[in-house]
Amino acid sequence: MKGMRQTIGSGSPLEPQIGFSRAVRKGAHVVVAGTAPIGDDGTTVGQGDVYAQTVRCLDIAETALKAAGASLEDVVRTRMMLTDVTRWKEAAQAHGERFAAIRPACTFVEVSRFIDPAWLVEVELDAVLDEERPAG
Repeated sequence: MKGMRQTIGSGSPLEPQIGFSRAVRKGAHVVVAGTAPIGDDGTTVGQGDVYAQTVRCLDIAETALKAAGASLEDVVRTRMMLTDVTRWKEAAQAHGERFAAIRPACTFVEVSRFIDPAWLVEVELDAVLDEERPAG
């Protein structure tokens, strides 16, 4: 698997339109793209609720990690992007529920907006596997 590249999709209609993957694995590294709070039906989950949207983003990202043969325990960095950084504690609550014991490097930043104005948060993750294990 060394040097091989694996792309993981989440079924988002934006992936083929924009030309991106939900996650990419190259060797022991897995990166998860900016993940928005989109439900299985294509609508925004948790309208107006930063915590609920963050949970959804983390669910989607975790599924992508698993498809790449990784887990939350392999995450070394997270990026939490919010349209209103004064609501960071709501996103931090969801982040802490997943990462309190793992404690990756984490950054919270404010952005002016996302593609869909209903999205209040997007999440990115970077993971490094201890060894080059096969994809999940």
